[in-house]
Amino acid sequence: MNPSRLNNTKYAEVDVLFFNRVAKVGSEALMELLQKMQDLNNMTVIITSPVQIAARVRTEVQQSKQVHWIADLKPGSVYIEHCNWLNFTKYQLRKPIYINLVRDPVERMISWYFYVRGAYKNAIYYNTHPNDPIKPVSWFKKNFNHCVRSGDPECQYVPYTVKDFEGNHKRQSLFFCGNNQECVPFDSPYAIQIAKHNVERDYAVVGSWEDTNVTLTVFEHYIPRFFKGAKKVFELNNEKVRNRNRNNRKPKIDDDVKAMMRKNFTNEYDFYYFCKQRLYKQYLALNIDKNYPHY
Repeated sequence: MNPSRLNNTKYAEVDVLFFNRVAKVGSEALMELLQKMQDLNNMTVIITSPVQIAARVRTEVQQSKQVHWIADLKPGSVYIEHCNWLNFTKYQLRKPIYINLVRDPVERMISWYFYVRGAYKNAIYYNTHPNDPIKPVSWFKKNFNHCVRSGDPECQYVPYTVKDFEGNHKRQSLFFCGNNQECVPFDSPYAIQIAKHNVERDYAVVGSWEDTNVTLTVFEHYIPRFFKGAKKVFELNNEKVRNRNRNNRKPKIDDDVKAMMRKNFTNEYDFYYFCKQRLYKQYLALNIDKNYPHY
């Protein structure tokens, strides 16, 4: 329980923060917080790159192009994008500081279900895809409880599946596993082990908005170069640092429906609890080691 031993920041080889943000974990709120801290911590937040694609995994060419681009960023840069873990060592490039967030797997899926039916998401989609057919009204009004119970393909989360009826980001671990085909099968124990290995070796912090105080405290102490003053900035901007993708009108989901779903997310929960336990360990270590720098 030593903070220095639990802190991977020291293994980073460039002064660049790489936030390969998971979908539907509140990552947009953290992105907004980092943007508000730019002047305070003399850093630059970047949210665009030469390789921004919606593919589930990226090709070797795409990965190479992206890691070389990130490796050339100026010190003090914060790069944020929805993408899988990238292997800088494979290309003999210096590693950045990796961070991310996680969320309860079933709650993520419920959030995604209503997010894709929201006005904000659809306004963006149909603006960029004007020729695509608009979903029927029945799809927008579909009841989630009934969707799961009835066996509707959209709400079935079958372990080891590779193809999805509709894209839904159900593989939270994929963001940490990487771009190999072994990472794609849903709820695969092998993919989960790869994801755990990458987190333990490379990630400085994997936080969660489910534990905001714990997460921001760990960010501040383990990565002070980029997160010094994060808790204070968050408190001052609590109403402004909001996730515009948040589902404000998400209806209640029945407990039996959540229980049905959890049975198919066994390994995804294993990964989620692994990340949460690691976060708590980092937090508790700060309280044990009173000599560790406090910011």
